[in-house]
Amino acid sequence: MSVDIAPGYPLDWPTARPRTAKPKPALFRHDGRSLTLTTAKRRLSEQLTAMTRSGQKWRTTDIILTCNIRYTASGARDQKLSRRDPDDAGVALYFDLDGRPHVLACDRWDTVQDNIAAIAAHIEALRGQERWGVADLQQAFAGHMALPRPSPWWEILQVARDATLAEIGAAYRAPAKSAHPNAGGDRAAWDRLSAAFEEAKKARATHP
Repeated sequence: MSVDIAPGYPLDWPTARPRTAKPKPALFRHDGRSLTLTTAKRRLSEQLTAMTRSGQKWRTTDIILTCNIRYTASGARDQKLSRRDPDDAGVALYFDLDGRPHVLACDRWDTVQDNIAAIAAHIEALRGQERWGVADLQQAFAGHMALPRPSPWWEILQVARDATLAEIGAAYRAPAKSAHPNAGGDRAAWDRLSAAFEEAKKARATHP
């Protein structure tokens, strides 16, 4: 069994963290080749899962991986909207550790998958502190605690978390008309609204 990582679009970079001016070429490899998104996400899932010992209650919950690649309701990359890699390859991972909010962000590398892999490697290094008795996970992650996190889709759409797909659609259509950039709306607000709608549809496809 592994943790559930929800996709988030667009990238929600933590305000307190500076950006990398010139990302470096890809570093991480798998079987001698460049990483794929699938392999990078698998590495991240494995590290997050390993933070909880077998038989214990999940220590990592409410996990959202934000980046500038949009996914469909089925969880696949939306080729219609993101056929090429984004100019901004940054990644920000929001999660609760033992009920406390944390965020890990990386934009040092020039591909989304390498930044995801870097976060996975960082988690593995922090886990090592607990394995070797240097610090527990709370101490190891102390520097990444209590940072801003994205609002969940139900708050953005202003509906109940258990709202029906019809209710979600109605809540989306009302503000969408004025929020669309072609109608003079703000691009960031439109992206946030449409991303919330996509997340909501995926959530209903998984849990009707």
